[in-house]
Amino acid sequence: MFLEDTIKHSKKGGWIEVICGSMFSGKTEELIRRLRRAEFARLRVEIFKPKIDVRYSEEHVVSHDENSISSTAVDSAQNILLLSGDVDVVGIDEAQFFDNGLVEVCNTLANSGLRVIVAGLDMDFRGKPFGPIPSLLAIAEYVTKVHAICVRCGSLANHSHRTSEDEKLVVLGETNIYEPLCRKCYQDDLSAEKKRKR
Repeated sequence: MFLEDTIKHSKKGGWIEVICGSMFSGKTEELIRRLRRAEFARLRVEIFKPKIDVRYSEEHVVSHDENSISSTAVDSAQNILLLSGDVDVVGIDEAQFFDNGLVEVCNTLANSGLRVIVAGLDMDFRGKPFGPIPSLLAIAEYVTKVHAICVRCGSLANHSHRTSEDEKLVVLGETNIYEPLCRKCYQDDLSAEKKRKR
């Protein structure tokens, strides 16, 4: 678990934290936990999410456990720079839905002395690196990978398996079209799918 007290808070320099993992792994829950602790420490916090993510709320970041925190929905990563003045901590949820400009935005914010906390899927439903997350992992000072529980065998899950036939990269959904799977169950499902398509 990430412990904030291991970090020396300083106005001299900022940093980037990335929370990543599959769907249902607790990424947003951990993001909210860190942001609330920053608020308790009387730090000025601003939270952003992509405008396309309206699954739970247009004005809040909401976890699967229905914990929420007020946020600002933005169209692009550049808008985060415009709207994050006079704060100490910037939180960004569902980062995989932003363009690759998010990497430079996060660097700019951290270079100006802010703590930047980013949460997002590290892999898409095909098991491929997703959006700007791989680049953010490379430049972050702190990385936390969280895991769900495989719905088939109970092992740690790191894949977001899509149960629908839709092949588009971005399909918003919950348990109705996604399930967390471990590596073995995910590979077993891919093999079964290939056999069906023959």
